[in-house]
Amino acid sequence: MQHELIHGASIFQRLELEWDQLAASAMTSTPFQSRAYQQAWWNHLGPGELFTIVLRNDDGSLCAIACFYLLDGVLHFNGGVEETDYLDLIAAAPDAPRAWATVFELLENGLIPSWQGLNLCNIPQDSPSRTILQQLAQERGLKFSTVVQEVCPVVELPQNFDDYLMQLDKKQRHEIRRKKRRADAAGVELKIVTGEDDIAAEVDDFLELLQMSTAEKEDWLNEGRRAVFHEVAKSALEAGTLQLLFLKQENKKIAGLYNFDYNDRIWVYNSGLNIVEFGHLSPGVVLTACAIELAIRAGRHEFDFLRGDEQYKYYFGAQDTTVHHIHITRA
Repeated sequence: MQHELIHGASIFQRLELEWDQLAASAMTSTPFQSRAYQQAWWNHLGPGELFTIVLRNDDGSLCAIACFYLLDGVLHFNGGVEETDYLDLIAAAPDAPRAWATVFELLENGLIPSWQGLNLCNIPQDSPSRTILQQLAQERGLKFSTVVQEVCPVVELPQNFDDYLMQLDKKQRHEIRRKKRRADAAGVELKIVTGEDDIAAEVDDFLELLQMSTAEKEDWLNEGRRAVFHEVAKSALEAGTLQLLFLKQENKKIAGLYNFDYNDRIWVYNSGLNIVEFGHLSPGVVLTACAIELAIRAGRHEFDFLRGDEQYKYYFGAQDTTVHHIHITRA
């Protein structure tokens, strides 16, 4: 297996024509493994130094991308904890064992001399990396620990919206129908952002709603994260994977959902609500119900609320999946 270590952000240009093709077929194929997301996160939020181990088959075809940042001697997946819901080695499942083994061999042979350990977050429960990394650590005498980091509630979608509603608790089913009727009666309309819209202005409107939602979100939205929202939205819109939705009343936006439509699944990245003025219309419930209905009509099979165990996710029938944190250090 051929290898190359690339130091710094030039990796995103170097692999511009290959990255997303590999990511689409990777064992963890999510919007967060896309080149555009990885580049935006690093450019605006990345700490430390960026090191990427690129692995190729003997014929030169791209096999794996291990994109890390190094901070205080510890390697982390590029993407971090706060903003990114799923992370992993970018490789197809059959290639993952030898790719990870090559990464460890290179690290132990001094490819990145200052590394002392790996601190890997947001690895999905079904990723082969979980068992591969434990086995490699044991074989190489490295200290290994893992914990469930957080839950990611997911809704399995049926073929039509009525069947979906019948999956829910009777009370919740009634509440969704009632709140949608009330919103319709109040003239609330759904807007789907398209390529004909001014994407920068639409993202600004969304971020304004996000800041209105809670004091925690207002504090969380710093300039770096704001820039990531803008850069990723532009790239995802061009790629056809952005789903930016708003509820409007009399041309005033009252709620927004910033989703990805990727790999047969809707990924609910963040939301914004004007609760103070429009809380009586239950805009969060109505917009989420609209998004689920859109997903079903588009033939999507899953609606992923991403990280967090907020109670409202379970009202919509979500079931927990988990992401895991793995820590490996030299003995």
